[in-house]
Amino acid sequence: MDFAFDARTEELRGKLLAFMDEFVHPAEAIAHEQRARLSSPWDTPAVVEDLKAEARRRGLWNLFLPDEEYGAGLTNLQYAPLAEITGRSPQLAPTALNCAAPDTGNMEVLAQFGDDQQKKQWLEPLLAGEIRSAFAMTEPEVASSDATNITTRIERDGDQYVITGRKWYISGAMNPDCKIFIVMGKTDPDGPDIRRQQSMVLVPRDTPGLEIRRAMQVYGYEDHYHGGHAEVVFDHARVPVSNLVGEEGGGFAIAQARLGPGRIHHCMRLIGMAERAIQLMCERAVARTAFGKPLAQQGVVQQWIADARVTVEQLRLLVLKTAWLMDTVGNKGAHTEIQAIKIATPRAVVDIIDQAVQLHGAGGVSQDFPLAELWAAARTLRLADGPDEVHQRSLARRELKQYL
Repeated sequence: MDFAFDARTEELRGKLLAFMDEFVHPAEAIAHEQRARLSSPWDTPAVVEDLKAEARRRGLWNLFLPDEEYGAGLTNLQYAPLAEITGRSPQLAPTALNCAAPDTGNMEVLAQFGDDQQKKQWLEPLLAGEIRSAFAMTEPEVASSDATNITTRIERDGDQYVITGRKWYISGAMNPDCKIFIVMGKTDPDGPDIRRQQSMVLVPRDTPGLEIRRAMQVYGYEDHYHGGHAEVVFDHARVPVSNLVGEEGGGFAIAQARLGPGRIHHCMRLIGMAERAIQLMCERAVARTAFGKPLAQQGVVQQWIADARVTVEQLRLLVLKTAWLMDTVGNKGAHTEIQAIKIATPRAVVDIIDQAVQLHGAGGVSQDFPLAELWAAARTLRLADGPDEVHQRSLARRELKQYL
């Protein structure tokens, strides 16, 4: 196997690393200061728009989309090391490159399943970074780890759909720039095929009957940089039938198509988060002394750092293999590996960040370091896009099938 990056990947890595050092990392403190002065905590700090403009100028824009008509035309294997780099500053870098969830998945859905009018009205401004979006699937009243459980209704009434239901942890919805929701609900709740009962519709933010009820916290964080996570109520919200994405009954299949790339993108960025934690751990270890010698000379600290390095190298290889399979045999052919990285990566990265927190002492849980927020984000990804146990169940069943 050839583990070398190709020429285009190397070129983009060089550009991106320079962009991170020159603009993104210095902007972290600036964004924090600017946010404190905003009239609303959900508004975007001015420095973020500056970063977006600079990223576009440098050709670091929409790198996640493999479709050359809309994005950079990179393969998953080419995009993996770039997404990893953005994970070192997950609050700013993905947004600066227009590569932040949930917009990435929504753009992929619109590019693959949207009609010409939907692409013009919603995909084009998303690609330009002019608006943000949200994906509304998770519900508080059911176990949403099984997407067939969702209860939101999408009922046909003449030339309109009527949407009724309650969603929560809808990422990005608190951002005032979030102008469109892709909503998953049931158009045929009594249909014989439980995976053909669901559909997706586009619901503009200003639709009567759509209420952003409250912001949901994640371990006490409101995740302002990603537009928060909202509880959203649809009370007989009406949209034209033309707002259907794909076909009636196609919602479950679209969700699966959306979540495959989303899962690997999360894992790519998680590796970058782990690298940031290792960097901070090493810097702290050589700068602090305890019991008469630097922390870097303490055996337990050396063990943490060594184990973290081994773990990251293992995860990176598995993610790259998964990306290569997705490129060569498709998402379905890489299903086992996608589930494997989704199980392994968040769990391992949580442990690495936790050790970095431990090494920093009180500073590790404070706002003076990014570690506490990184930990919360990584821990949440053990739930997002399917909890560990769902992937373990599916993976085990596939493994056992050959013996039954």
